[in-house]
Amino acid sequence: MKTIFSGIQPSGTLTIGNYIGAMKQFVELQDDYQCYFCIVDEHAITVPQDRLKLRENIRSLAALYLASGINPEKSVLFIQSEVSAHTQLGWMLQCVAYIGELERMTQFKDKSKGKEAVSAGLLTYPPLMAADILLYNTDIVPVGNDQKQHLELTRDLAERFNRKYNDIFTIPEVRMPKVGARIMSLQNPTKKMSKSDENNKASIFILDDEKTVEKKIKSAVTDSVGTIKYDPENRPGISNLITIYTSFSDETIESIEAKYEGKGYGAFKEDLANVVIEGLSPIQERYYELINSNELDEVLDHGAEQANFQAMKMIRKAKKAMGLGRVKKRK
Repeated sequence: MKTIFSGIQPSGTLTIGNYIGAMKQFVELQDDYQCYFCIVDEHAITVPQDRLKLRENIRSLAALYLASGINPEKSVLFIQSEVSAHTQLGWMLQCVAYIGELERMTQFKDKSKGKEAVSAGLLTYPPLMAADILLYNTDIVPVGNDQKQHLELTRDLAERFNRKYNDIFTIPEVRMPKVGARIMSLQNPTKKMSKSDENNKASIFILDDEKTVEKKIKSAVTDSVGTIKYDPENRPGISNLITIYTSFSDETIESIEAKYEGKGYGAFKEDLANVVIEGLSPIQERYYELINSNELDEVLDHGAEQANFQAMKMIRKAKKAMGLGRVKKRK
């Protein structure tokens, strides 16, 4: 059985973009793959965090994973900082990475632009991300477009390590969903929907109530054409809404276009709001059952044990390959 690894940062409430682009496909994958789902809290501290809020976000994200359909009997769900092998291998891969390739990372350039002081972690976190993936002999990494560059670097670092030291790392492949890989802002459909967007109307959060979802969809930017047609290049607003519709309803783009032929945006948006509300309702109900439960802690404890067992096997191989530590003499 092939292995999948994916991690999400606990930095704010997740949007439907995170759900469609990541969690929804995770649920579909766990029956056919060995899945490791990680809350990458050590990545979150590359920018300043309030410690209490960070802990709250970590727990909330774990509950959302389970509420979205992740089954702990099929998948390993754990918190990155509870498996020390991640930072150990992260440092080892920093020593394999080159400063030039880290400085070329688009996310580093975007997040450091215009700032007087930038955390060194913001520059060096791609090797930690590579460590996250390589520790588990990962075959496939499901990602959105914005992480593709980091996955290419992960592959480069794994190949470089294998050539220089020993052939121990599996070279992971990128998996991107055909639809919904990049859900766009409701207010500016040329940029990605973000949980950190200052415009609250731009993003629908997984825990938004019904009235909030309805208001946000009704105020979503479309265009003056007035027809329900999928054309991302020329009509990004309505195309983004169609993508959301198909992702929650599992209806095809073609069937949605046919369904609303001759109808305006009002009827379409009203139906879309209902589709999204219906899709989020069972997730929200399960989330509130889990958030303060012992069940959640038990799942995370077990996940950390499973991840530690697998990760430490790889750390021992990597240390041996690089010549770290000592080889004990047998008596």
